Amino acid sequence: MDLATTTDAELLRRTAAGDAAALSEVFDRHAPAVTRYAWAMAERRMDVEEIVQDTFVTMWSKARDVRLPEGSLLPWLLVVCRNHALNQGRRRARAAADALPPELVAPDDADRQEARETLRVVRDEIATLGPLDRRVCELCLVEGRSYAEAAEELGLSVGAVTQRVSRNRARLRKAVEPR
Repeated sequence: MDLATTTDAELLRRTAAGDAAALSEVFDRHAPAVTRYAWAMAERRMDVEEIVQDTFVTMWSKARDVRLPEGSLLPWLLVVCRNHALNQGRRRARAAADALPPELVAPDDADRQEARETLRVVRDEIATLGPLDRRVCELCLVEGRSYAEAAEELGLSVGAVTQRVSRNRARLRKAVEPR
């Protein structure tokens, strides 16, 4: 089919029916605009590629539910692209917030004593946590278990474990900051 004469509504209908060629046509038609939009929100090329890919995968999986009041698929794709970019930014911010201070990761010989003192402060701070928070820290931060494993063992949701780990890491970070 000719890209210039096939409407987005027709391509969407065919995509919903499982037509991979229609998805390819949608991609060829809208990927440049979606990519430019993703570049405005992402920092790295691999992030842009992931956002664009996720946008079109979402379109493929939700094609049956998409409604085009204006006849163009591009506004819907840009909203989905923005949502994926925002989600990626939140994930990146959470990962940065959860990172341990550099002195705990790889202290050099000159800072070894200070790192030991910092570790002692962290252990003392963990000891002051409530029993559930302490156990979550032990499982996830000390033993390196996944949030899902800790959630299953403690009878909590993964979200509850994630929230407790994030909150406790922030608390531990505050305990060592003045040092």
